[in-house]
Amino acid sequence: MKYNFDKIIDRYNTNSLKYDFTKERGKPEGTLPLWVADMDFMTPPCVIDALVEKSRHGIFGYSESKGDYFEILQQWFFNRFQWKIQPEWLVKTPGVVYAVSAAIRALTEKGDAILLQQPVYYPFFGSVQTNERRLVVNQLVYLNGKYVIDFEDFENKIMQNNVKLFILCSPHNPVGRVWAREELIRLGDICLKHGVIVVSDEIHADFTYPGHQHLVFVNLKPEFAENTITCTSPSKTFNLAGLQVSNIFIANKDIRRRFKLEIVKGGYSQLNIMGITACQAAYADGSAWLNDLKEYLLGNLNFLRCFLRENLPQIRLVEPEGTYLVWLDFSALGLDDKNLEELMENQALLWLDAGTMFGTGGEGFQRINIACPRITLQEALNRLKKAINQVDLSTFLSNNKF
Repeated sequence: MKYNFDKIIDRYNTNSLKYDFTKERGKPEGTLPLWVADMDFMTPPCVIDALVEKSRHGIFGYSESKGDYFEILQQWFFNRFQWKIQPEWLVKTPGVVYAVSAAIRALTEKGDAILLQQPVYYPFFGSVQTNERRLVVNQLVYLNGKYVIDFEDFENKIMQNNVKLFILCSPHNPVGRVWAREELIRLGDICLKHGVIVVSDEIHADFTYPGHQHLVFVNLKPEFAENTITCTSPSKTFNLAGLQVSNIFIANKDIRRRFKLEIVKGGYSQLNIMGITACQAAYADGSAWLNDLKEYLLGNLNFLRCFLRENLPQIRLVEPEGTYLVWLDFSALGLDDKNLEELMENQALLWLDAGTMFGTGGEGFQRINIACPRITLQEALNRLKKAINQVDLSTFLSNNKF
């Protein structure tokens, strides 16, 4: 590999949400964080070089992207996903969650029903609830170690609640599914049948494991493009979340008009110059870095799988098909969620994301971020092993009754 992902980079005292806010979030001193979805790897050198060059210019005024920005996006999505985007479809926002919230306000009214498939990325149902819409859940089914969709329940929930909008998470965070063609088409056909608009979060599209291929939802049928907002960003792919840049694609003119009007109402206009610069550099010259990164992540996943099998067989790995976020099943420990959190935080000194954060069906699970040097992952797993092996679970339960 050309790029070194084993290098430890000290992220403390950098205003890192992941590392510098342990105390503010109520975690013990010495906690090792593997929670929020950013990586402990430097962004590609091409991005750093572009940002340094832009910094040296010394003027950071109002900025906007030009035609070459779109051309680079168009090349990326065509080469990677055989999806040919059009210039008029593009709307730039500071983030995918921002775009989801804008879509909710633009395309639904207060009290309208919005459908999610929990357990799912928690800011999505937060956006539904804070915008005073009604949350409807089509719970994913955990079957033989894999998550599947209950399509009958999906359609029934739409009909029973007069659902106006469905937020699709593809690839799915946190359960790691890369949805198959037939699954996506079936979801899309049901939404078309009942006039449901789809907001498709495809921010993790660049992360799939061997044997799995991300399919852009709107690319499966021309009709899907007429009722879908597709949300993308370089933030997960190239570790650029703090630069706040996302690219949203909307083919339907009326939906695009309503979405853009909502953005204007919110007082937002252009991306920041560093976001534009980083996005353009990453998509133009970051392919080799990403290819090496994906190979390294596969190695981390293999390491995690072997470690659990040999040292912690009571913890079940839900095999991910995509993303660098891994869903772990702790239910065999027999702990309720408060005791599981106590074990993770105060015994193992680990900061993962509790499964309950992701809604219905998250009980007994934890989400771990494996986008870190392998030695960091090894340290986390050793802490977990020590905590579980040293704690008598029956005594632990009796001493920690919440």
